[in-house]
Amino acid sequence: MKKKLQEKKVIAKEKFQTEWNLGLFYTSPADPKIERDIVTIEKAHADFEKKYRGELSYTTNENTLKKALEDYEKLAELSSAASPLIYFYFRQSLNSSEPGVEAEINRITGRLTAASNRVLFFDLSLGKIPRTTQKKFLASKTLRDFHYHLKLIFETARYDLTESEEKILSLKSLPAHSLWIDGADKLLNQQTILFKKENLPLPAALGKVSTLPTKDRRALHTSIMKKLREISHFAEAEINAVYTDKKINDELRGFKEPYQATILSHQTSKDMVTNLVATTTRHFNISHRFHKLKARLLKLPNLEYADRAVSLGKSKHVSFEEGLALIEKSFEKLGGKYLNILHDFLKRGQIDVFPKKGKTGGAFCAGGVCSPTFVLLNHMPNEDSIMTFAHEMGHAFHTEFSKVQRPMYQDYTTAVAEVASTFFENIVFEEIFERLSAREKIAALHDRINDDISTIFRQIACFNFEYDLHNGIRTKGALSKEEISALLNKHMSAYLGPAMKLKEDDGYFFVNWSHIRRFFYVYSYAYGQLISKALYASYRADPKFLLKIEEFLMAGGSKSPEDIFKSIGIDTTKPAFFERGLQSIQDDITRLEKLAKSQKLI
Repeated sequence: MKKKLQEKKVIAKEKFQTEWNLGLFYTSPADPKIERDIVTIEKAHADFEKKYRGELSYTTNENTLKKALEDYEKLAELSSAASPLIYFYFRQSLNSSEPGVEAEINRITGRLTAASNRVLFFDLSLGKIPRTTQKKFLASKTLRDFHYHLKLIFETARYDLTESEEKILSLKSLPAHSLWIDGADKLLNQQTILFKKENLPLPAALGKVSTLPTKDRRALHTSIMKKLREISHFAEAEINAVYTDKKINDELRGFKEPYQATILSHQTSKDMVTNLVATTTRHFNISHRFHKLKARLLKLPNLEYADRAVSLGKSKHVSFEEGLALIEKSFEKLGGKYLNILHDFLKRGQIDVFPKKGKTGGAFCAGGVCSPTFVLLNHMPNEDSIMTFAHEMGHAFHTEFSKVQRPMYQDYTTAVAEVASTFFENIVFEEIFERLSAREKIAALHDRINDDISTIFRQIACFNFEYDLHNGIRTKGALSKEEISALLNKHMSAYLGPAMKLKEDDGYFFVNWSHIRRFFYVYSYAYGQLISKALYASYRADPKFLLKIEEFLMAGGSKSPEDIFKSIGIDTTKPAFFERGLQSIQDDITRLEKLAKSQKLI
């Protein structure tokens, strides 16, 4: 089923779009094709149910099972290729207050959930196959293409509920989780911050903080935190609701730890994740050392939270066009296929570039089986935004390369998602670094370490915060916004160290931190960054290693993360693997200290 990934000749750059072209899905919210696609999906699921419910020969016969799995795979392919729900989610991302969009999302979600519930019996019945037959199927040459899919089903079956119970959990996820999250996003996306007589959309204000001189950035940061505190009453209710909902789900399924469901869905081992968290937490002193050095380099007696992401040097004004040129040059060195993907996205309107009121904050890349991949940015005229662009294109490359897999394996696990993105960040960083003066290289090295600290130590501190937050709500029944804020400050202080003086309002950043609504997702940032550093080191030592990296990009979700990386020479199961990655950050800090002393900056 694998297709060869073709490398086309690099195309000449043509006029590009900076806004999404949602016409790649439908012409408008009233497009009659939306309803036709929903009906097609509903019918396909009904037909599958009619064909296989009660017909259990596929649980004993490998040939019948192969046919059933092929039919099941077509459902996933159809549901993604016909994209009514994705279309409306994208419209909501561009304008959270667009009339009728939220209602359409809820309506379509209800219908598609009902359709998918009709085939819940299939995975549940596979999970009940006796162990002896499971082993036979996993050794079958006939079922070779489906071995990993079956292995996952067999391993997770212990947490399955009855079909009726699974349907209830599926149906209640909208009002008990999704609508709360959507409500919080909508509230955030409507906020503006008054700064120097200008009303900035909240995402733009957040992006601007690190670009300002000390007095201004601290003032803007204070205004943002004040705004978040003002609307924290909703976030308090939201967090308590969705965390309590998760508690109920975990108890019903038999998960003993709040992070257990995430690790299972990411297809990673508990030992690997707990080793990553414990090892990184044990080395928070590396982050403390860096922040002490950062304060000295900035000539400040101590740092405040507003200073966390600030660059060492004055932020340069870099237009989107200038940033794009740098990214193009970086990707061109890797081969024409990368530049072609970037140019195709720009020509077809698959990248939405600039912030605006109502648009969701941050950046993301989203794509599905047999459907277009879209990138959302909130680009500001600085180098940080160039790196964000490179990061999201890394996700896009991963998604596009994974399409060589059969539909069942195109959707890679979240645990590996951040590896490609941070690898391509490194590629662009080197392109920028080569152009710098000696003083500028010091600032650039500082910024890279700063990014490593944020991506690794900050995200693990957030993991620890989430763990205590879940357990606090489970023990007490609910936590107040003041308690949540204080808990966040506690864990942020733990990784930031004594050089960073946090204020009470800084803890209200939880209102805006979307990752804590995607339970324990944050460990994947640290995991991805440390693996990416290993991949990049191998690539720098031998550019031919890019072929191995492309093997990873094309693997999709066809194997576990550990097996994918082991197959290209990266063994993340060894306890010392993460130690080596963290030591490389220590080495960078030592290098920065020496460079700064040589230039008499400290």
